[in-house]
Amino acid sequence: MKAKNERIEEFLKGLNIENLYVMDYVNIDDIDFSDAYQSIYEMIDDNGGFNVEIIYYRNAIDYLSKNDPSLHESLQLAADFGFNLTDLSSEVLASLLASENCRNDFSALQTDIEEFFNELCR
Repeated sequence: MKAKNERIEEFLKGLNIENLYVMDYVNIDDIDFSDAYQSIYEMIDDNGGFNVEIIYYRNAIDYLSKNDPSLHESLQLAADFGFNLTDLSSEVLASLLASENCRNDFSALQTDIEEFFNELCR
């Protein structure tokens, strides 16, 4: 039987989230098993893992055309963060949207993460 830390590492490596490799931001020894999902989320957030930067005009336009062709969502995010129109560029909009999508993609795995750690602790 694999050691607990090896099983956790294997599980976390298997989380498929665009623009996020969870193991770059999580220290397995620091996971609070009583609330593993929140503990992991906070480690990623504290270490900037959800801050996705899309650079270069072409990459930004490609990301936006695939994920927000109307720009409605990315413009709403910019407004929520207090950006002025003069501060916006395709890179800023794409980065805001990619960061939000990264958070949402991780959050969508909450049940899977909780079930894995509940099973592990039995």
